[in-house]
This record gives sequence, C-alpha cells and structure tokens, in this order.
Amino acid sequence: MEEKKTTKPTNQTITLDNRERLCVSGVVDVESFNEENIIAVTDLGVLIIRGTEMHINKLNLDCNELVVDGDIFSLEYSDGETGKSKSFFGKMFK
Repeated sequence: MEEKKTTKPTNQTITLDNRERLCVSGVVDVESFNEENIIAVTDLGVLIIRGTEMHINKLNLDCNELVVDGDIFSLEYSDGETGKSKSFFGKMFK
C-alpha cells in the first residue's frame, strides 16, 4: 500500500508598492511574459499578473523570488489552465 505524503502549502508573500513594484516569493517558474501579462507558476498555484509597461526586474528561481516593475492592475490565481478555456462539461466534471 502506498503512503501518501501530505505537505503543507508553502507560505507565500506578495508585496505591492504603489501599484508600481511587485515582489512575489514562492515562484517556481515564469510560464510567459510580455508588457501586459506575466504568468508565474508558484507554490500555491498559477499567478496571473496584469498591467502595462511591466518588466521583470528580478527573477531568482534559486530563491523562488520574482520582482516586477510597471503599472500593475490585477493579480489573479488560476487553476493552472492558462491559455485553455474549459468546455461546459469540463467545468461540470472537475
């Protein structure tokens, strides 16, 4: 019988200064980025950052840290289905 390991979610810190500088801990990877959208994979899920004139100032995957500069409008967690919309039945039978 296999034993399931239960792990506690990692703590994540998100700091937004004046909607111009965003610091995120717990970043595992950056899936895609441009000046309007950054999709970051974190320990707690996929984080979608939206804004304008955004630039990744620092990305250190050894320390799991991401720093973004620009005009930041929104932060949104996703279930990991970035770029793919689920069908009606896909939503019904998660």
